[in-house]
Amino acid sequence: MSKSLPQQLSRRERQIMDAIFARGRASVAEVLGALEDPPSYSSVRALLRILVEKGHLTYKEMDGRYIYMPTQSRTRAARAALRQVLQTFYEGSAVKTVAALLDLSSDDMSQEDLNRLSKLIEEARKEGR
Repeated sequence: MSKSLPQQLSRRERQIMDAIFARGRASVAEVLGALEDPPSYSSVRALLRILVEKGHLTYKEMDGRYIYMPTQSRTRAARAALRQVLQTFYEGSAVKTVAALLDLSSDDMSQEDLNRLSKLIEEARKEGR
């Protein structure tokens, strides 16, 4: 298994991954029940098969049902997705990415949020990152 998986997921594939991450594992019926405006049962099965083929999910047969599980933790998958965003939109620059995030959320940030960011930056300086 590669360290980072390709992150080109459709909207529906992301919804399915979110549903499975939230539960840790899920059957087709459980995924179907978790989706807003769900497609047909066979469509969910097809999307799960695609996610298995892409390497995002694995499965086990339990009591005659397939139970799907992520191949990576949510944290690891999020890091891989963020790495892809950095490369695609910000020339691999964490500074450009953080600047864009701060620009987007500057009105929503509390003093506590800003203090937390300052602390993280200071810790990174001390560690020589």
